[in-house]
Amino acid sequence: MSPSASMPSLESTGIPGLDNILNGGLTPERMYLVEGTPGTGKTTLGLGFLLAGAAHNETGLYITLAETELELRAVGQSHGWSLDSLRLFEMVPPDGFADDQEQTLLHPSEVELGETVRNIMAKVDEVRPRRVVLDSLSELRLLAQSPVRYRRQILALKHFFSTRQCTVLILDDKGATGSDLQLHSIAHGVISLDQDLASFGAQRRRLHVVKMRGVPFRGGYHDFEIERGGLRVFPRLVASEHAGADIGGAATTNSAALDALLGGGLVPGTSTLLTGPAGVGKTTACVQCMIAALKRGENASYFLFDERLPTLLARSASLGMDLRPYFESGQLQVRAIDPAEMSPGEFAAAVRDAVESHHATVVVVDSLNAYLQSMSNEQFLVLQMHEMLSYLGQKGVISLLILGLHGVTGDIRSDVDLSYLSDTVVQLRYFEASGEVRQAISVIKTRTARHERTIREFQIDRGGLVLGEPLNDFQGVLTGVPTFSGETKTLMASRGETGSGALRS
Repeated sequence: MSPSASMPSLESTGIPGLDNILNGGLTPERMYLVEGTPGTGKTTLGLGFLLAGAAHNETGLYITLAETELELRAVGQSHGWSLDSLRLFEMVPPDGFADDQEQTLLHPSEVELGETVRNIMAKVDEVRPRRVVLDSLSELRLLAQSPVRYRRQILALKHFFSTRQCTVLILDDKGATGSDLQLHSIAHGVISLDQDLASFGAQRRRLHVVKMRGVPFRGGYHDFEIERGGLRVFPRLVASEHAGADIGGAATTNSAALDALLGGGLVPGTSTLLTGPAGVGKTTACVQCMIAALKRGENASYFLFDERLPTLLARSASLGMDLRPYFESGQLQVRAIDPAEMSPGEFAAAVRDAVESHHATVVVVDSLNAYLQSMSNEQFLVLQMHEMLSYLGQKGVISLLILGLHGVTGDIRSDVDLSYLSDTVVQLRYFEASGEVRQAISVIKTRTARHERTIREFQIDRGGLVLGEPLNDFQGVLTGVPTFSGETKTLMASRGETGSGALRS
């Protein structure tokens, strides 16, 4: 038999996201180490692994050296699981706590190491499981008292398990000082679970595969959450792994003037960044472009960071762009996101789901400022946004990104510069003319067409942005203090009046 023919198929871990990272799952009949500090989800992962096997009529054995069977069943109940299909074996016998026996809660640490290992082996021979979870190595490490003896016993367990045709997960809470590299060298694969506490908001959980022999796994950190039903892992988004889609011609924004400013409209597979101070009309411009796609029968997804969904629906309806019918029909997917509770990996997974399951052709992120606050380091935001925009571009999706700027006039700055990542940058600004505060719009760059290099005044009316004719008498727009020095008659008429300068779509 050839080596390729003798290779067994991979076994699922019971976690789709983790299987994706491992390129299918775990090689069967090997011993794996799952390490992490208390609370990172090792027990939940182990139980999910056994239940995945039980779903295919594989016998699963959970050997616990520290927890009781009652505690394990409580963990299963918290996830809505029944553990009746598993064999649970606790190394602390109930009679070990009798009054006539001076035992403590750390009963396994008072038993000879050889006896503990023999009990484990005897239970495996009795049950003959296909999948085993051993929880945890901390007790064995305490019993060993020396690194040499500890390594010898782990090697003995590894050899024993290899002759019993079972796949083994050994859990470790990183109780040893520093990294237990000798255990890493013994195990066929190592999965490390981490959790970090931010200054505000929920803890961030992430995992990475330290090693996995014979499996081309996806390296790096991957965010995950512990939810009812087990671990939910969000594989790190890698744009190059996703095939590209055919990209059509430019799509209209339902405004002839805005299309002209953009050089023909919004091109599928490109990202457009709208920047400007608060209240200048960035969200309105995005909603107008999205409404145009919805009217064409396309699907759209709106990721809302900065305001509540009822506020967005009410404000859009007051401008004659009622989103509620599209939202209720499912054509429009709006997801309000709390950046303090969502990890960047989970957000990337939500964007993927919007494209691949909801078939969205337009994705709006409102705004990047709040998304930035969910990241511990600005550099990571830029890297993740680069992958996300590359992925959306390959899928032929129109991406609309909103970036709020600090201040209203003068030295206006943003939290981070993402203009080089975007295919098109639209700048919205306030300016003063004849004692009134007005709004101007210009396109700084676009990679897909020859755009207008003019500045147009605009007003927000029913139906979205209404743009005026190009204004040539501006100075200092790029400094953040636009100054209009032309004649008043070239400006748009005030709202409610009829102005020849307004170019309505």
